[in-house]
Amino acid sequence: MSAESNPFEQARREGVQDLLNRWAKAVRSGDDAALAALFDAGAAPEFLAAEVRRSRNLAGVPLADWGYEIGSGPETPVPGDIAERLQATDVWAPHVLLRYGIAGADTASTRKPVSLVVARRGEEWKLVSDGALPQYDRSTWRGPWDFGPVVARSVPTDGGVSVVLGHPWQQDRVDAIAAELVTAVPAVTEVWGPQWPRRALVLVTAGQEEFTEQVGHQHSGSDIAAVAVSDAVTPGSDTVTGQRIVFSPTAGERLTEASRRAVLRHELTHVAARSTTVDGSPMWVLEGFADYVGHRGSGSDVVDVAPTVSAAVVAHGPPVRLPSDDDFGAGGERSLAAYESAWTVAEFVADRFGEESLRSMYGELSTGPADQATVEERIRSSIGVPAQELIGQWGSWLSDNVR
Repeated sequence: MSAESNPFEQARREGVQDLLNRWAKAVRSGDDAALAALFDAGAAPEFLAAEVRRSRNLAGVPLADWGYEIGSGPETPVPGDIAERLQATDVWAPHVLLRYGIAGADTASTRKPVSLVVARRGEEWKLVSDGALPQYDRSTWRGPWDFGPVVARSVPTDGGVSVVLGHPWQQDRVDAIAAELVTAVPAVTEVWGPQWPRRALVLVTAGQEEFTEQVGHQHSGSDIAAVAVSDAVTPGSDTVTGQRIVFSPTAGERLTEASRRAVLRHELTHVAARSTTVDGSPMWVLEGFADYVGHRGSGSDVVDVAPTVSAAVVAHGPPVRLPSDDDFGAGGERSLAAYESAWTVAEFVADRFGEESLRSMYGELSTGPADQATVEERIRSSIGVPAQELIGQWGSWLSDNVR
């Protein structure tokens, strides 16, 4: 029986959605009294304190949307100890999502999970907890505002307004990235073309926990300077929600002005290509193309950009294969060499066959997983030579450029 045909479930959803609407309004308006009135007597004081901090930390964020909604996913059983402790008329753990958008940067709102428990006493619903329920694989997503006050810098770029979010003690980094966006966006467009939003939302994180929360554990290694993330992409859709470029907490110390410029343009390329790029495509194409755009026009040579690969070519001769996906995920020098090699492949193709051929190769190979024969055929169709000949010519080009 659906909620619409079950009066009890319908009343339950309507009552809780009203609570969620008032919660969102109180957080966004900074009304501490209205916020406190929404909490159940059995709620942990830390929950209310965290929401008050969140409300204050959000004050500097240019929000286009902020709300909570009951999603279509399954509800979670309420742990028995919680229900027994509350002794309420009803206790519920619905599937709840935080819906938010940043003005200018987001074309549509993104949605993030909230592990919420609510309680009803009489006819009134109240907030109890947003703590993780690991036994049901549920947790609450935390945004930058959950890790301290947030400052925002909005700058006009070709597609409208780009936004950089960080914390007050990172103002210099926020300002530097915002200034760089003005030239980085058109630099990406020069290669990719105008068929992308031409604006971006950049997050500057202040700690490893914040960085991991924004990018996921799979992308949170200590050697990563920045990651471009998004919500899942609907095949055939031109709209991608949740696109963010997230700088790691160590990026400020590790990156020079030149390397920050390259990293930002690299990640913007992933943003531009996201709607047409399918997961599982060869990483040497995805990362090599993004690095090509990142370093394009910098005046840097192969030895400067790819010192690990250059040293290997001098010591052992040119590579005899393209880097594998496993190479990229291996970590350490092997991973570093994979990224450098991918850039040199893209740089070589643009130099020898032209930038249009490089774009064509990216388009042919970024369509998802493919067997080796298909990859080889797509290489031939995009640049006009067999894969093995590409590898041989690339190796010779490398040898010539590292002498």
